[in-house]
Amino acid sequence: MQRAVEIKSRNLTLRGMLHYPENTEGKIPVVCIFHGFTGNKMEPHFIFVKLSRLLEKRGIASVRFDFSGSGESDGDFIDMTLSRELEEARDILSYAKSLEFADLDRIGVLGLSMGGAVASMLAGECKDDIKSLCLWAPAGNMGEIIISQRTKEEIDKVREIGFYDAGGLLVGKDFIDDVLNLDIYGKASSFDKNVLLLHGDRDMTVPLSASERYLDIYGVKSVLHIVEGADHTFNRKDWEDEVLEHSVEFFAEELKY
Repeated sequence: MQRAVEIKSRNLTLRGMLHYPENTEGKIPVVCIFHGFTGNKMEPHFIFVKLSRLLEKRGIASVRFDFSGSGESDGDFIDMTLSRELEEARDILSYAKSLEFADLDRIGVLGLSMGGAVASMLAGECKDDIKSLCLWAPAGNMGEIIISQRTKEEIDKVREIGFYDAGGLLVGKDFIDDVLNLDIYGKASSFDKNVLLLHGDRDMTVPLSASERYLDIYGVKSVLHIVEGADHTFNRKDWEDEVLEHSVEFFAEELKY
């Protein structure tokens, strides 16, 4: 079963979808799902919708929200920063924990791309609340990506005019300054439970090395599954199937009784 839900975060309404199995007795696991930069709670080829429905069939609830300024949530995209998304992720986690059927000992978190960076930092901050973590092509190197795409002069120009255009969405200068000052891997490093990383080896947006650095900080608690030939958002049916199968099996094993 699924239904639309809303929460408040920084006086903004975040709109999302809650999935949960019907006719369930007792407490059940819940997974929080975070979308990427310029993405939304469905993500390309509705991969998040498919993920939630597969989890539901395995007795696992999930919540997936649009961050502020994205999708159907309040706010303007130009005001989006990674730190604000992390704050909103904390509120989403609190909402998941507040669900009457939620087993507080079996909370999982998953994020794609920049949502993976958010998920990893949230898990580092809230490691006592999160049982397991799954990261899809996580952009822990977000600051390096910004620097590699623009010269110093171009970044200074963005600071001067206040924004840049990302495919019709205006990205504010605060986003750049925030990302450049964040130690994403450092914030993520304190998470001490099992982590599954999935990454395509033909990802031209976030290089595979970004996940390999997560492997370094998580050590033996982490596993990296490389999807051969896959791009950043697994835009082929067999790539999608591979990612969904591994992710669902990971959570089914990690969040079982």
